[in-house]
Amino acid sequence: MIKKTLACAILIALAGCSESTTTKTEQTVKTAEVKAAVNYPETKKGNVVDEYFGEKVADPYRWLEDDMSEETAQWVKAENEVTFSYLKNIPYRDELKTTLEKLMNYEKVTAPFTEGEYTYFYKNDGLQNQYVVYRKKGDSEAEVFLDPNTFSADGTTSMSGLTFTEDGTLAAYQISEGGSDWRKIIIIDTATKQPIEEALVDVKFSGISWLGNEGFYYSSYDKPKGSELSAKTDQHKVYYHKLGTSQADDQLVYGGTEEQKHRYIGAAVTRDNRYLIISASTSTSGNKLFIKDLSNPDSELVTILDNTDSDTSIIDNDGSKLYLVTNLNAPNKRVVTVDANNPSPENWQDLIPETDNVLSLTKGGNYFFAKYMVDAISQVKQYDKSGKLVREISLPGVGTAYGFSGKHDADTLYYSFTNYTTPGNTYSFDIESGQSDVYRKSGAKFNSDEYVSEQVFYTSKDGTKVPMIISYKKGTELNGKNPTILYGYGGFNVSLTPSYSPTVAAWLEHGGVYAVANIRGGGEYGKQWHINGTQLKKQNVFDDFIAAAEYLNDKKYSSPDYLAVRGGSNGGLLVGAVMTQRPELFKVALPAVGVLDMLRYHTFTAGAGWAYDYGTSEQSKEMFDYLKGYSPVHNVKEGVTYPATLVTTGDHDDRVVPAHSFKFAAELQAKGAKQNPYLIRIETNAGHGAGTPTSKIIDQYADIYGFTLYNMGVKSL
Repeated sequence: MIKKTLACAILIALAGCSESTTTKTEQTVKTAEVKAAVNYPETKKGNVVDEYFGEKVADPYRWLEDDMSEETAQWVKAENEVTFSYLKNIPYRDELKTTLEKLMNYEKVTAPFTEGEYTYFYKNDGLQNQYVVYRKKGDSEAEVFLDPNTFSADGTTSMSGLTFTEDGTLAAYQISEGGSDWRKIIIIDTATKQPIEEALVDVKFSGISWLGNEGFYYSSYDKPKGSELSAKTDQHKVYYHKLGTSQADDQLVYGGTEEQKHRYIGAAVTRDNRYLIISASTSTSGNKLFIKDLSNPDSELVTILDNTDSDTSIIDNDGSKLYLVTNLNAPNKRVVTVDANNPSPENWQDLIPETDNVLSLTKGGNYFFAKYMVDAISQVKQYDKSGKLVREISLPGVGTAYGFSGKHDADTLYYSFTNYTTPGNTYSFDIESGQSDVYRKSGAKFNSDEYVSEQVFYTSKDGTKVPMIISYKKGTELNGKNPTILYGYGGFNVSLTPSYSPTVAAWLEHGGVYAVANIRGGGEYGKQWHINGTQLKKQNVFDDFIAAAEYLNDKKYSSPDYLAVRGGSNGGLLVGAVMTQRPELFKVALPAVGVLDMLRYHTFTAGAGWAYDYGTSEQSKEMFDYLKGYSPVHNVKEGVTYPATLVTTGDHDDRVVPAHSFKFAAELQAKGAKQNPYLIRIETNAGHGAGTPTSKIIDQYADIYGFTLYNMGVKSL
């Protein structure tokens, strides 16, 4: 629990006060005490000026876009020195780190899965930087199969995308070094666990799909050199790698022509090796779909969909009968079937029709499992291949169910269930009887019974009802003085569903309130909910989040003196926008790896694919004006008191390049009123977040929570 405010502790020593009252004098002392003199590094201003539709826009920090330059490196070093000098003086930073270590230090084991003769699972003993892959045969003792903790001395090399051949004798996996999105693919013999050939390099945003034991399909771009921003990075390509051959000889399958130019292209082989499926999109929403009959060497790539008006994927096949999940003419998605010989939409037949709730689908044991979001809460139904409802699956509570997937011949599947205050237990599920049993109980050192999560609905600016889940310790007094973090994302059709996190648990343990708003731009209510938070409707996202903050304050969960706002990536944009639009509403702002320069985001390597959600400054004068109207970098005003801000990013982030965060921090430091600190914490040898080692996660959250509480006036925990 948070025992007392810093200001009250000072006033008790000077004149005496009650912790239950907040006087103007107390607030003045509180603000003065928390405000530390911060001497920011000198950030030079250049003379770069861009012109958009006749309007000149200065970009004084353009030089910070070159994150490979020595000058930028020196700036990063200087900013980190200031930031960490500030953070080290927070009195309970180590105590927060201890709490985080305690809550993260428990054995974590995933559900098992079978490949060939072995059963595999991932396990983390507690504070290991990366999960280890184990395997066992029958009743034998489990052995280490792959240990990413041995890939680098500091744990910053991570593994993802482990994929086996159907017989389990070969496997391929990707590694990321220093958090980069550029990966290597390692191919191994599972019997010896040794590589069988040279690693493939410069692979990005790719799956791995095996064709028998002969080779596999993967995707990548032509890699730019240094800080070069090449147009080729907007052209994804699918390759086929035949084992035993050089990567230079890999066959280009799709994406090599101007007509086939797309930002994201993925390839998958059906489980019977009969068909190659290619999905291509120019943005993060909507895809084209193609199919090739691999049993006929002379077959052509056949078009199923040639527009990006829907999100459609093939999830299974029985011979030439294809099963697809689509939101074409069904914003909440449906399952349809079609013959591969005539696969165009006019031939589709509904198998599982659209409902009022958003559908996602998994398969296992020759059944489909329809997972619906009902106000962001999971509901799961089991269907057979004819579309007949077998049963609605009884879940352990209100929250999120993950899993229900497995091989075609499986008789047992596994799933986990969790919410913000319930660590995820793993359950086994008997496919025929529908019986669920606890397979593995979470070892998390967190007493769920002491906490509550409640879902509320509030009204946004235009009258839209928006759900929000608020979690806190039972018995918390709603007096407006509870340190609160409001979290959101609001973009790219991403849904925020309840899930336990040790880092959130640490905040709750110290008396904090944690609120997650399911704002527009996400996918919680289907395609229209997403569309209503894009392009010229993006302000809806910010209005929804501002309304969430006002609700928390009005209902006394928090108040402007105790409310922090947090989000990452597109959520970092969310934080940057609301803190510049309504700075008085928040005490602390925590934008992480954010998209913050909305006039130039699309000129960076990864940003070109985000135009569906954002539009671009070159699209039209209307779009330019709209983007400039909320772009965080361009809306920092001289002399305004912004919330105490801790910008976080990674120096190796090649998805949302760190220049966004660099420019925003520079603008805040140059223009913001000096009452509050505007700091940037730049993680070195780190990227966008995936694969971040446990040790770095603990350090990051200790700093984030410490900064937040310190600037809310909290003296001790």
